[in-house]
Amino acid sequence: MKLNHLNLCVPDVAEATAFFESIFHFQCLETKGKNMLAVLYGEDGFILVLSNLQKATEINYPPDFHLGFLVKEPEDVHEIYQRLLAAGVAVEREPRPIRGSLGFYFAGPGNVMIEVSHLSEN
Repeated sequence: MKLNHLNLCVPDVAEATAFFESIFHFQCLETKGKNMLAVLYGEDGFILVLSNLQKATEINYPPDFHLGFLVKEPEDVHEIYQRLLAAGVAVEREPRPIRGSLGFYFAGPGNVMIEVSHLSEN
């Protein structure tokens, strides 16, 4: 079984779409309504849906909820970290060893926690 897609609720669909396109190289395939829904396609075939069908101004995820991106090379972790810094995104900590991986966390669009990591080979 393969996970096909994830619907991530965000307060500003257009802003989140631009973020995922520029930082993670998603491609927007379709939008619906004004700031209501966007369907993004990832390099590995994963579909990320961004939505705000209820026109919420704030989205509250549970404290431990996060979205994780696994990259192929350790250099990719550092590259994404640098892209975030260049875009003015606050990242509390630099990439570091985390449970057998190299990675970091940051608050993304709508304040959703995002993890970027590379699994170390044993």
